[in-house]
Amino acid sequence: MINYNPKDWFTFIFHIHKADTFRKLWPLMISVSIYSALVAFLELNIFKLSKSDYVSNIGLMHSLLGFVISMLLVFRTNTSYDRWWDGRKLLGALTNVSRNFAMKIKALNLPDDDVRFFEYGIPKYAFALKEHLREKLYFGKNSFLIEVEAGKHIPNQIASSMISRLYALTSKGLISNEQLIVLTNDVNQFTDICGGCERIKNTPIPFSYSVFIKKFLFVYVLTIPIGWVFSLGYYLVLIVPFILYVLASLELIAEEIENPFGEDANDLPVDQICDNIEKHVEEILSK
Repeated sequence: MINYNPKDWFTFIFHIHKADTFRKLWPLMISVSIYSALVAFLELNIFKLSKSDYVSNIGLMHSLLGFVISMLLVFRTNTSYDRWWDGRKLLGALTNVSRNFAMKIKALNLPDDDVRFFEYGIPKYAFALKEHLREKLYFGKNSFLIEVEAGKHIPNQIASSMISRLYALTSKGLISNEQLIVLTNDVNQFTDICGGCERIKNTPIPFSYSVFIKKFLFVYVLTIPIGWVFSLGYYLVLIVPFILYVLASLELIAEEIENPFGEDANDLPVDQICDNIEKHVEEILSK
């Protein structure tokens, strides 16, 4: 995730960051510019069409459909942002439950080996969840404290190990049944958060909706030069690529943030959150 000063307008306007959609769209913008110049040349110089021809009325279609495409893109962007914000709330909940669980473990005055187990297990659940959402395997250092099996759901294995440890401590009389219920509820929250993150990651925007927007954008932009050439002439070479940049950028931004757990520039700071969880849990449980 990019950290920035929202009040620094000069940097936003004149600096092209690596996350800027212009970097992704410039080849397509050049192609559309060449296409617009070709359409203008054919209509004005070869076929010698004029404003009196019916083809000039194609611009009316863009006036009518402009509202439709703007509504579609607003809905698309808002839907993706809702997923991004929902993911941020889940990661915030993961941070809170990790701290609360560590504080409760600290208050129990358990043997040192058990405290070290949870000091390792709590943050490693966060790291394992991060890699799980990115479809990578995760094996942390000191993994002998919690054995995991490759090919299976690693966050579930870590949560299961922590639950098993709590039950073992209860059977030894180090934790009461009432305390077990409270602590088990915290571990259950880990799994609930994991399920919420998986829901966001594994439920993309419906395929037909996404395809329709892209086709609509493509047809809309490619038909602009046909009707607007009589009003704008060869200025189409500059104006049509700019329209493409504005409309396509909204779709690209929505695509990037709809899965907020990746490593794109606009994704959530998952790595930083996991590092903070590890740091805070260590501070709480260290002697």
